[in-house]
Amino acid sequence: MLILLIVHVIVCLVLVGLVLIQQGQGADAGAAFGSGASATVFGSRGAGSFLTRLTAVLATALFLNSLVLAYLGSQTGQPSSVTDKLAPAPVTQPAVPAPAGADAGSMPSSTSEPAKPGS
Repeated sequence: MLILLIVHVIVCLVLVGLVLIQQGQGADAGAAFGSGASATVFGSRGAGSFLTRLTAVLATALFLNSLVLAYLGSQTGQPSSVTDKLAPAPVTQPAVPAPAGADAGSMPSSTSEPAKPGS
């Protein structure tokens, strides 16, 4: 799953770069008046169609990779929330004194019992 995540990030970055280097639709008007579009590496129209096709292929790869990552992420048996991953805080119970007559032999007493009236 880590490999797919790395591929996903790389495809995202390449796709952003491809979109940024492409010319907008308004740039075709300047090319019609001889602004040097035929001197490009791919020819006068080759770069546009090549970059457009490459963008479409990378967008499809990004879409499919997203679906696979979503499917694999939903199939894990791990907790789905960050708060579920945290260990629960230890619960401390307040000290409750034992009743005076219950099991007095097992607990040492630091004080003696009060004297009963009339004895």
